[in-house]
Amino acid sequence: MRVLLIGGGGREHALAWAISASPLLDKLFIAPGNPGMEKLGTLVPLKLDDHASIVNFATDNRIDLVVVGPEAPLVAGLADVLVAAGIRVFGPSKAAAQLEGSKDFTKSVAMAAGAPTAAYETFTDLASAIAYVKRQGAPIVVKYDGLMAGKGVTVAETVDEAVAALEALYASEPEARVVIEECLFGEEASYFCLVDGENVLPFGAAQDHKRAFDGDKGPNTGGMGVYSPPPVFTPAIEQRALEEIVKPVAREMVKRGSPYRGVLFVGLMIGPGGPKLIEFNCRFGDPECQVLMLRLKDDVLTLLDGVARGQLKFLSARFRPEHAVGVVMATKGYPGAYPSGTPISGIEEADKMPGAIVFHAGTKGRAGEIVSAGGRVLTVCATGIDLIEARKRTYDAIEKIDWAQGFYRTDIGAKGLAHLKS
Repeated sequence: MRVLLIGGGGREHALAWAISASPLLDKLFIAPGNPGMEKLGTLVPLKLDDHASIVNFATDNRIDLVVVGPEAPLVAGLADVLVAAGIRVFGPSKAAAQLEGSKDFTKSVAMAAGAPTAAYETFTDLASAIAYVKRQGAPIVVKYDGLMAGKGVTVAETVDEAVAALEALYASEPEARVVIEECLFGEEASYFCLVDGENVLPFGAAQDHKRAFDGDKGPNTGGMGVYSPPPVFTPAIEQRALEEIVKPVAREMVKRGSPYRGVLFVGLMIGPGGPKLIEFNCRFGDPECQVLMLRLKDDVLTLLDGVARGQLKFLSARFRPEHAVGVVMATKGYPGAYPSGTPISGIEEADKMPGAIVFHAGTKGRAGEIVSAGGRVLTVCATGIDLIEARKRTYDAIEKIDWAQGFYRTDIGAKGLAHLKS
């Protein structure tokens, strides 16, 4: 099978790593890729928003399957133009991808499907939004109704903080749509399911760490670390999430004429009353994808192509019993302003550590060395027989990396360990 993988981050590096091991693979192209993927496939300098060039490349190179990694091309309709050209694609249509593209749309679908989620209101002007916040009080959650790479959410502890977030949003985008919702309490978990219409196949769970610094302090980021499986996500919780949220939403999307095909990333808050929906994403999480690929036992290419063919009901997704931990190394200053082009060494040494692998995200090659080219730059991962071993191996591997301008959290997995001790 000839495959074109779209994207160039840590998620796509993990997908490329898994796809390259498939016995079904004949040739893997990656657009645009990154230096960590060079040995896994052929890098192609295509732009993610140039849909015509992607379709032409896929046609000219007899691509059997296009796997779209990031959310932006999906929300912009890349899957639609590929399907129209007769090319199989793993990823939802533009209409279905609005489950990530619009938080207001997600809430309306969830409400129609009867899926448990936070109460909310949607606003298009600053004055009405501020008035609502003052009526509701805090804590309260402010969400930009669009794509913000996982950073368009403010969990405001005070009314003043919520007002400041709204004023900042409307100052940068005067016609913004904003979803304001009640603050849910509990522990977050990322749940993944493969979907091809009404058929749903569970695809594992992980616990991400969104805040920049130890102890869940600092601003929200695209994700600073992850572990899988999370102890908080018990079989009983999974069954409820599947039956109360994922399956009803899949049926609702079919009912609306926009059946979902791809991976559905279900952001959950797990509290005393069970799981509640925080948000949907229309792609694998980053860094969740990295640890899921390390634990996946079944052939990933068979699964991705099966979704694209609408044959999910014939497939299985089994995971190894090992645990996996991933820690993101980011450039100092992220998620604010940060420098680029800072040198990184020791990646090969980290890769040689027991059970470890380093996935590239924001890197580039320069004069024979690897330098930073983004905010989140590397995800250092490792597997182990349990969370304790996986965590130790991950941090041991990080110690091999020399990067003066990098930083990382030192407490990834601590929540899981606390559960195991309780």
